[in-house]
Amino acid sequence: MSQTVIHQPRVVWDGARAFVRAANGSGYDAFSATVLSRLGSGYYGELANTRQRLQHASIESSDNDRFTVDVEASRWRVRLDELIRNRPDLIPVIQELTTTV
Repeated sequence: MSQTVIHQPRVVWDGARAFVRAANGSGYDAFSATVLSRLGSGYYGELANTRQRLQHASIESSDNDRFTVDVEASRWRVRLDELIRNRPDLIPVIQELTTTV
């Protein structure tokens, strides 16, 4: 029998970084539509907020404010950690979203 071990902290950090990259990337519309359909309007709205903060930071800073990217990744880490603690059945969804970025 074969078992797969899922390292939840890794899933969460990889997901957090992917969500931030997607929020600031050219594929945002497709990614956000998938987030809406798979995770719901709350996460969709948070992704839109992340995009807005990242765009604002890039306008305010000439070097694409790394601090804002790090803060947003940390926020997503907390969100995704809470999500999979409450809904471990969504781990495959987070992994799928992460690989699409």
